[in-house]
Parts: sequence; structure tokens; C-alpha cells
Amino acid sequence: MNIFVTGGAGYIGSATAEALINAGHAVTVYDSLVTGHREAVPAGAKFVHASLDDSHALAEALTSIKYDAVMHFAAFIEAGESMKDPGRFFRNNFTNSLALMETAVKTGVKRFVFSSTAAVYQSSEEPLTEESPLGPTNVYGHTKLMTEQALEWYRSIYGLHFAALRYFNACGALPGRGEAHQPESHLIPRVLQIALGQAESATIFGTDYPTPDGTCIRDYIHLGDLVSAHILALGALEKRDKMIYNVGSGNGFSVKEVIETARRVTGHAIPAVEMPRRDGDSARLVASPEKIKAELGWQPKHTNMPDILSSAWEWHKSHPHGYEK
Repeated sequence: MNIFVTGGAGYIGSATAEALINAGHAVTVYDSLVTGHREAVPAGAKFVHASLDDSHALAEALTSIKYDAVMHFAAFIEAGESMKDPGRFFRNNFTNSLALMETAVKTGVKRFVFSSTAAVYQSSEEPLTEESPLGPTNVYGHTKLMTEQALEWYRSIYGLHFAALRYFNACGALPGRGEAHQPESHLIPRVLQIALGQAESATIFGTDYPTPDGTCIRDYIHLGDLVSAHILALGALEKRDKMIYNVGSGNGFSVKEVIETARRVTGHAIPAVEMPRRDGDSARLVASPEKIKAELGWQPKHTNMPDILSSAWEWHKSHPHGYEK
């Protein structure tokens, strides 16, 4: 298939693009490089350096050849930042997604795989199923939910087949591929930067949540397992017109547990500073991934925190400045 990958210079998008190429697909990566890295774009992919809000560039790219599918990763992802500058997130994550859907439909694209998030849900003591109550606690999650809702309308009106994959906390690394956000906001790379001497201490936002140790609990899903979910969803869209799946390990780890595991894996002390809660953080978000397992045969291969952290640690040691030489 010919596949158009937005955000294909980013963490998950570039790894998925590489897997698609290895599976024999032709891939075009479309990325503004605002947060992505040109060096992350896999060899063998055509690269278009442009933003989704550039309507001319987008139309030109999507009409250059006949595309079978769009895989849409491009987004701002910092939940905390979305509460400080909501307009920026609505424009980039929703308005640009809408423009992409519109252009995809006009150019005859039939399949659309969307990078959604567990942030569409309300916090829950129980593992979250796809039927759990929706209720984003931050603007980031709301922009993703709005995009899912728009995709449903484009499915019913135009026949656009779509899969929305609700990621939990993406983490870990594959050979030559890992997290390199600037600035880095994710917990695991942040604590590993401390072990490398690139930062002084980890920040724990809130120690009074209704959890066993008072810190937020999250489900951490390895990069390789996310990639395999995308490949399976893309294939299933040939016969199915709508799929919404949680993509998580089903295991929850608190912020303190992650930091303590990082201390053991790296052999470094990793000091931590406790701060008040941050706006927009849910107490607990843990997946029930049973639906995607049953319907697509997906199985996560990396479900324990020491393994996940070890893969990330290897990446950060060998790439201390990310994709920069």
C-alpha cells in the first residue's frame, strides 16, 4: 500500500513508518519538524517538510500519488502545556486534523489510523475499557476526543474507514529509535536524563492522590507494542469501517515506582523533588486491552517496568543528545 504518515519524524510515527517499509509498503512522511527530527525519518521513506496548516502543501502532497491510507501521528502531546495555552492545542491537534481528514476524503483515501490517547477518559479506579466514561481532564485529551468524533462523522458521511488507537503512556526504545522530545516532558526519559547527568532531579507533581503511595498511576506501553498495534489496525481496516481500541499493557505503575525502578536499572540515585499537583493530571489511568487482543490478536511483549526502562536506558546511553550527532 501507499501510506501517508503525518508526524513520521517523531517518536512513534518514525518507528511505525520504518515497520511499514519493512513490511513492503511505500511510505511518505509529512512532518513540520517542529518537534520531530529529520534524522528519525527512516531510509526508504519519501519526506515532505511541511505543516498540516499549509493547505497548499498538504493538497499537493496527498495528490502527488494515490494513497491507500493515512496514519496520523502529528500532534502536540504535553497535557500540562495544553492547560496553559489551549488555543495552540486546539489549532494544531484538532483544526489541523480536520484539514487532514477533509483533504484525505477529497483525494480518495479510504483508511485513516489515528493516534488518540487514554486522556479521553475520566480517571478510574478500575481498568479502563473502551466503554468507560469519557471525560478529558485536560485540553490535550479533549482535542483528541474531538478528532475521534469528527472521524465518526466522516465515516458516516463519506465512508472513511478509521481506527482510533487510545494510547496509554508510550515509552521504551527500539534499536536506533527512542524518545527525543525538546523539551522532554515524559517521566521515563526525564529520570534517565538525570542518570546521565543532564538534569539535577525528577519532579513529582502531587503526592496526595488517592493511590497507594499518593502519586499518579499510569499504564506504560512499549514503543514496539504500539507499532504492532498500528500495523494490525491498518490491515483490519480493509474489511472494517470503525475501530476504537485501548493500547496499553494492563499494568499500572506509580510515579514513585517508576523512579525507584530507574534507580535500580541505572545504578544512579536519581533525586526527586515533590511538588503540588499539576493541573489536568488524572489520579489513575490503566488500560483494559482485552478488546484489541480479542479482535486483532494483538499481544504486548513488554509488560514489566524493568524491561521497559532497560530498553530506554540503552537508547539514552547511546544517544545522549537524541538524534543530534
